[in-house]
Amino acid sequence: MTASEIIQRLEQQFGSRIVDKKPEALDPFVMIAPADLREVAQFLRDDPALRFELLNCITAVDYLETDPKKKAKAGFEPHLEVVYHFQSFTHRHRFVLKLHLPRWKNDAPGQLPEVPSLADLWPTADWHEREVYDLSGVWFVGHPDLRRILLAEDWEGHPLRKDYEYPLEYHGIRCR
Repeated sequence: MTASEIIQRLEQQFGSRIVDKKPEALDPFVMIAPADLREVAQFLRDDPALRFELLNCITAVDYLETDPKKKAKAGFEPHLEVVYHFQSFTHRHRFVLKLHLPRWKNDAPGQLPEVPSLADLWPTADWHEREVYDLSGVWFVGHPDLRRILLAEDWEGHPLRKDYEYPLEYHGIRCR
């Protein structure tokens, strides 16, 4: 299936719950609400015409412009995007699913935005979700063991957030 056909199939199934689409992008995608993630993901996996057996990667992108001169021209409100890359071995096609999240849950700094876990649908999600949590600060509700995977358990903050301030030292060791 082409990206346009995949998008058409998703629109037939989910209608207006597909909030954005870009079939012509380098990595064609649809954007959905976080609340719809599990249902759409399970459809991508189980629908015989799609059959996305592999969740290749989960990443997060922090859309925050910290430079006041560039902020006015940025063209977006600060937010996070969680990006899922799927692949079908059966049909030899790939597709991307995106979620738009606030940077902080309820606009309360330090309160991580939440997304349902997909670890029970694709075992690869276990590690990918832990990495996104660790580095970008997204909480995956229902994850079986959501804890840091790259940084020490007592590390503070999430280094891939654009407003992250690197510590000068960690346990007496100079970081910079």
